[in-house]
Amino acid sequence: MDMLTIKRVPTVVSNYQEEEVVGCGRNCLGKCCLPVSKLPLYALKRERVDLVESSSEEEEEPRMSFLHHLVLGQWEDRMRRGLFRYDVTTCENRITPGEYAFIAQLNEGRHLKKRPTEFRVDQVLQPFNGDKFNFTKVGQEEVLFRFEESHESAADSNSPSVVAINVSPIEYGHVLLIPRILDCLPQRIDHSSFLLALQMAKEAADPFFRLGYNSLGAFATINHLHFQAYYLQLPFPVEKAPTLRILLTQKGLQDREIMVSQLSNYPVRGLVFEGGRSMADLSNAVASSCIFLQENNIPFNVLISDCGRRIFLFPQCYAVKQALGEVNPELLETQVNPAVWEISGHIVLKRRKDFEEASEELAWRLLAEVSLPEERFREVKAYILEAAGLQESDMVETNTNQEGDSDLSNLPTPHISHLPQDCMVRH
Repeated sequence: MDMLTIKRVPTVVSNYQEEEVVGCGRNCLGKCCLPVSKLPLYALKRERVDLVESSSEEEEEPRMSFLHHLVLGQWEDRMRRGLFRYDVTTCENRITPGEYAFIAQLNEGRHLKKRPTEFRVDQVLQPFNGDKFNFTKVGQEEVLFRFEESHESAADSNSPSVVAINVSPIEYGHVLLIPRILDCLPQRIDHSSFLLALQMAKEAADPFFRLGYNSLGAFATINHLHFQAYYLQLPFPVEKAPTLRILLTQKGLQDREIMVSQLSNYPVRGLVFEGGRSMADLSNAVASSCIFLQENNIPFNVLISDCGRRIFLFPQCYAVKQALGEVNPELLETQVNPAVWEISGHIVLKRRKDFEEASEELAWRLLAEVSLPEERFREVKAYILEAAGLQESDMVETNTNQEGDSDLSNLPTPHISHLPQDCMVRH
């Protein structure tokens, strides 16, 4: 069978993405420069606290963390220095009328002066290719800080994890988390890198800060391991969607108090993981599921929500259907690439016509094309649970996503607090 490809305009995430760099000659993130750099280090303690904390009326109201201020302060500094391709704060936004309140953004700057590039979409795991653009070629001025666990050798890590700006931001504070950058890992989930992403969500301590992951074949542009993250002061539609709790019959995640649910009455079929006695328990469950998907060549997207307490997993097939000519041409004309943010309900549009005509019906039609068919999703769901040592026995309806802790619109505004005692920044 011939390989499946699509043509799309790649997102420019770095100002060095289109350069033909021969040698170095500048402060890059490669082995020639990074080991002797003086990038700030945000160090977090190992096994900080359990992920799931008991809630009570006496619990302190949410507070902004030091990481929150560090990310936004450094991001705004890069904005003042003119490192972004456009001012995302000038992009128009609107909420579509209807039950789900999809968020539409007009972002004409993302595809400015770019030609479509051919992408292979039928191979989720591809080897790292150092000849193509990767994050080691990024200039250090685009990096905000290193983000690593605190231990004796953190300051001298041979392959640090870094947080960098996305020069084509979707929203305020749009950054990239690049685990172990000098290891040149391809875009594939592993347990330690996924745990690092959850740690960042928890350290940010802001429910409006979410992280996302796109696999190859699910609209990842660069085959160098990275997560994306940004702030959006609205609940994503998927965070409000009702779910069906999956009742499990085998030991495994039950012993670790992890709950798995299935999205109900949402255009994209997906699973929701939450709970767990520790962050590592939840991280390992989701990472194992992702590893199964990528090893079985099933494209997928991940949304890390609610400070790392809820994780949405979406197997998807849009790019493959597009390559096979099975997507409605009207939807293709919108040039929407349904990756994790679009699937979650934040839809980035490039044409004013589409923005002005955006509706819940159109968003539903687009996202429905992303979803696996019902029968195929049932098969994939069973395999995911089996990979985690589980088996589904039944499902029960739950409504907690629409009323209660997951309704982000009812959260109080966090107040500024002092620097937490369990993290430190080194210069």
